[in-house]
Amino acid sequence: MTDQRLADEFPETVLVLTPVKDAARYLDRYWDGLARLNYPPERLSLGLLEGDSVDATFALVQERLETLRGRYASVGLWQRSFGFRIPDGVPRWAPAFQIPRRKVLARARNHLLSRALADQDWVLWLDVDVADYPPDLLQRLIGTGRNIVHPHCVEHPGGRSFDRNAWRDQGRVHMEDLRGGADLVRLDSVGGTVLLVRADIHRDGLVFPPYPYGREHPNMRRPGPWGPQIMGEIETEGFALMAADMGHQCWGMPNLEVVHAKD
Repeated sequence: MTDQRLADEFPETVLVLTPVKDAARYLDRYWDGLARLNYPPERLSLGLLEGDSVDATFALVQERLETLRGRYASVGLWQRSFGFRIPDGVPRWAPAFQIPRRKVLARARNHLLSRALADQDWVLWLDVDVADYPPDLLQRLIGTGRNIVHPHCVEHPGGRSFDRNAWRDQGRVHMEDLRGGADLVRLDSVGGTVLLVRADIHRDGLVFPPYPYGREHPNMRRPGPWGPQIMGEIETEGFALMAADMGHQCWGMPNLEVVHAKD
């Protein structure tokens, strides 16, 4: 297939958005994964927001900008620090830091979205530490015909779900529980490792709440992560509850696996 035929087959434009922090060790694999996508590069734009890094992440992305801009429709890099760091030696999933960490991540996503979104048809949220995904990922996600959809992010092929923010039935069912069944399933919450969103829904106001959203929402986990008195969901879970309030169903593809890097 020639480049022109590929472009004619896939006319919709996609903005790939990635917040990055201390990501130097992941960048080469991130660029390689994008380059392997079997999607017209002239239909792809990239946006990255770096913040609070103590490694060379920002400089390394800057060094790559000229090459990237020669391949993709547009490439943007911004910097916004939030003054948040988890103490050395403490894993990022430590319970004491989950809520403040994800509040900052929600803010980073929203800042990046507001700066990068132009006239694209789709937004693909892609974490920098997603290690492997199929070259036809975008075709398969867009081909579902759904406005909000994401694949199954796993620790290793066929393994446990890495992204525990993708669930339904008030958090009782995760993607790993749905593997082997239907290729497309209803979800009440989504994760952000790989998430495709129709851009117009973002333009309509769908963002990632950095505060507890949906206190009385029927899809919320019970009990909520904020304790018995204050309930709600933040970041990608809050995004999903907000999407439902706007009339949009979230969907997952439990049999389409992407692999997260090992920390």
